Amino acid sequence: MTMNSTPEAAPMPRHRSVQVMVGRVPVGGGAPIVVQSMTNTDTADIAGTVAQVAALARAGSELVRITVDRDEAAAAVPHIKERLVRIGVDVPIVGDFHYIGHKLLADHPACAQALDKYRINPGNVGFKDKKDRQFSAIVETAIRYGKPVRIGANWGSLDQELLTHLMDLNARSAAPIEARAVTREAMVQSALLSAQRAEEIGLPRDRIILSAKVSAVQDLIAVYAEMARRSDYALHLGLTEAGMGSKGIVASSAAMGVLLQQGIGDTIRVSLTPEPGGDRTVEVTVAQELLQTMGFRTFVPLVAACPGCGRTTSTTFQELARDIQDFIRTSMPEWKTRYPGVEGLNVAVMGCIVNGPGESKHADIGISLPGTGEQPTAPVFIDGHKAATLRGPTLMADFKQLVIDYIERRFGSDAGRTAAE
Repeated sequence: MTMNSTPEAAPMPRHRSVQVMVGRVPVGGGAPIVVQSMTNTDTADIAGTVAQVAALARAGSELVRITVDRDEAAAAVPHIKERLVRIGVDVPIVGDFHYIGHKLLADHPACAQALDKYRINPGNVGFKDKKDRQFSAIVETAIRYGKPVRIGANWGSLDQELLTHLMDLNARSAAPIEARAVTREAMVQSALLSAQRAEEIGLPRDRIILSAKVSAVQDLIAVYAEMARRSDYALHLGLTEAGMGSKGIVASSAAMGVLLQQGIGDTIRVSLTPEPGGDRTVEVTVAQELLQTMGFRTFVPLVAACPGCGRTTSTTFQELARDIQDFIRTSMPEWKTRYPGVEGLNVAVMGCIVNGPGESKHADIGISLPGTGEQPTAPVFIDGHKAATLRGPTLMADFKQLVIDYIERRFGSDAGRTAAE
């Protein structure tokens, strides 16, 4: 056992939830926390949607949600599914329905059959006397086709009837609470009451996933803690309208990190606003890194790198860290099949003598590059022991080759045979 394999403090026990099968993917019931994402293409654009679903799946998204908002989109769904299967992408597809989901599912049975899960919002599935009828229609369709349903309440489209009712009760209370707390309670009740109604109609408990998304960190933590306390439904986590760039990443990580550490959450999405023309797969990478950093799952080898300081005026270690990280992530689709267990690899790329040798020894393979004023040599440590010293213009290529050799030796087929013998 190498030093880096020492287990960290364990998180709290997972929230006891019923397991739901979404296509081939188990959600809840102690299964690994599932990463999901959503396309931002027009679903009626079959080629564009297929390309983005495939990119998200190859980046590691285990469920992908698509918008089904009109007839053209619903008609496209079975063709999207067929094309994905043809190119070898078998990721489960979730249909996102608002306002007219009942009609689209009824008018397009091929869409209802092709989707692996339906997502409905109790705040806009129907209004007044139409609400229960239209909600029931979607649930009955899910029952007919054997599909699970995510009942997803949302802060921005909360059931106003329910909210008004709770606000009125609070106003008449002898000890009223603040309006924000009433709104949180409305979110929880909207999800739980809708799930209860779905069960009354006949949808089994093991086909129901709940979510209650808000855009503020403390609200999200409070709402999900209460949902977990009151129910055993599988829970989907996500901070809605998280924002762009570092703001969205930090907010999502802070909110979901607290809940995950408390054992709450069976599937997650990091709802990042992409830069114009930006890469949609970034949200998948962030979700994976959140789960891996917290020790819940392992997706890709970790690359540790120092932040740099006045001792590291050269950019060599930054360039090498970036190149190694990009190289690993690009290679992972192939490595997963060729090198079982490679996702647990730890690599260190350090920039000077202060922490470089020590951190490199803790990694499976690490390099300590020379800082400002240090000798132009770079010791490489493998499994805690100095294995080589690199120098010169080929240093970066030489270290990359050492990483490849290490992976082949430790995780390749020969390594598996040796271990078996």
